[in-house]
Amino acid sequence: MTTTASVSTHILDTSLGRPAPGVTVRLSARTASGADWRPLGEGTTDADGRCRDLPAPPGDTARVRLDFAVEPYLRARGDAFFPEVTVTFAVRAGEHYHVPLLLSPFGYSVYRGS
Repeated sequence: MTTTASVSTHILDTSLGRPAPGVTVRLSARTASGADWRPLGEGTTDADGRCRDLPAPPGDTARVRLDFAVEPYLRARGDAFFPEVTVTFAVRAGEHYHVPLLLSPFGYSVYRGS
């Protein structure tokens, strides 16, 4: 199976200024904007907030989705206004996509990292 791209992520808890360990991250892919999502795998953030074991998307991938199950992590620290975060982005063959999640109890942001 050839890969179109590679995907990595990490989560930083901006309210604490620390990584967010123990968060489940699911990776899905689809071939076009109207196609069905195909689950590819999942991982859990480590002590450094990094999810190191996400699989590479198949070669026909055009879109990737990261689903962050942040509710258990946030509830353990107080409140979880956003119980889950979903990030969808377009990919191109041969590119690496690092998409960090900056998380707090009442907000989040994402960006394309390096």
